[in-house]
Amino acid sequence: MGFYLEKPGAIVGIVLEERERGMMMSKHIAFAGKGGTGKTTIAALTIRYLVAKKKGTVLAVDADPNATLYEALGVEVKETLSDIIEDVKEKKELDDSERQEMIENRFFESALLKAEGYDMIVMGAPRQEGCYCFPNAVLKNTIIKLEKNYDYMIIDNEAGMEHISRGTIQDVDTLLVVSDGSIKGVRAAKRIYELIQTLPFDVGEAYLIVTRIDDPALLQEEIDASGLKLLGVVPYDDQLAEFDLYGKPIVELPEDSAAVQAVNSICDKIF
Repeated sequence: MGFYLEKPGAIVGIVLEERERGMMMSKHIAFAGKGGTGKTTIAALTIRYLVAKKKGTVLAVDADPNATLYEALGVEVKETLSDIIEDVKEKKELDDSERQEMIENRFFESALLKAEGYDMIVMGAPRQEGCYCFPNAVLKNTIIKLEKNYDYMIIDNEAGMEHISRGTIQDVDTLLVVSDGSIKGVRAAKRIYELIQTLPFDVGEAYLIVTRIDDPALLQEEIDASGLKLLGVVPYDDQLAEFDLYGKPIVELPEDSAAVQAVNSICDKIF
């Protein structure tokens, strides 16, 4: 069963004060990288590792509007944060405080998902064109409220660094930048790392993971130039490719999967 929590009563300001007083918060593990590198797969297998090893309570955050983490985890999503926000926005008769209360109530009723060994929230995509600032702000405040209830928060970001650069995800303890096994991919990872260093909040350790490659020696010069420490590689995996082809949940891969073994090895270093 998932880790059920009582509805937090503290407003965001109180939670921020708790952070400042040094109260224990969850360890934030965030994934970043350009699209198609396999970051969502690695995020899902990291959650599988934490649950299997009983490392502590886990909140999975699918912060990519093009949400796929829930599919990799085999979780059914009935309502996302964006769904709730769009519905509440249409209720013109409500004032701002009533809208906020409705969003919070709906979130805890239907958008905080209880899975096998972890909880999950899915940001989702907006239904209409326009600014995405309000959903980002709601996601940010939701994370602030929830983080003290979990030991680990695993955050799958959209391609690039949108949520981190906007401050939606703050105080990242470990950032895992995922690249495919190409020079262009590693250079994109370098640009992400350079962006991190310009941000006005803390990002702890930052590492590089390279996918679909057995030996990263040919990329070593680019890896060194990126400034990121190579944490590990995830080789091409026929079993993973088959799961992707047929839309099977990635977390159901067998233990002898090359991808599972590689991610387990990476997780052993992190945790």
